[in-house]
Amino acid sequence: MSLLDASEAKPMDGGPSFSLGNRMARAVWNLTWLLLARWTPPPLHGWRAFILRCFGAKVAPGARVYGSTQIWLPANVTLGEKALIGPGAVIYNQAHITIGARSVVSQRAHICAGTHDISDPDFQLILRPIVIGENCWIAAEAFVGPGVKIADGSVLGGRCAAFHDTEKNGVYRGNPAVLIKQRVIKER
Repeated sequence: MSLLDASEAKPMDGGPSFSLGNRMARAVWNLTWLLLARWTPPPLHGWRAFILRCFGAKVAPGARVYGSTQIWLPANVTLGEKALIGPGAVIYNQAHITIGARSVVSQRAHICAGTHDISDPDFQLILRPIVIGENCWIAAEAFVGPGVKIADGSVLGGRCAAFHDTEKNGVYRGNPAVLIKQRVIKER
């Protein structure tokens, strides 16, 4: 699933940024997800995890993915133990996206690992992996941009947009994301 040689990719001329093999694999993936997973009821997380693994995703035990989730390329995703990707979330993983153990990506959140070089006349694609640490919460409709590292325990509030790395246990809100306080986990 490799990129074309940068000299070949001409997005502004309508040319593809990814190889024919990559595009075909994604077409098969999308059709498979549509037919075998998208319509399934919420409790069938194990079935959807199995389908993701069949397409190269690394899915730890207990990880849950809803059927309405959109994953661009399963081979570019790693889900930690008990990670959760909520309904309608978009995992636009042109580059690798890792979601750590016990982290939650809430409904309609958008995790985007690709951008474009705006100074390049050919508007070349730039891929930057995203890492969401353990015990994080990406709230409803929040956005995580290319190359961002969400530190362990961080929280992005609803519709928050993170374009820079976060601090461990930081709680963020706004666009762009602004640190508002430190998260304190209560003792059991």
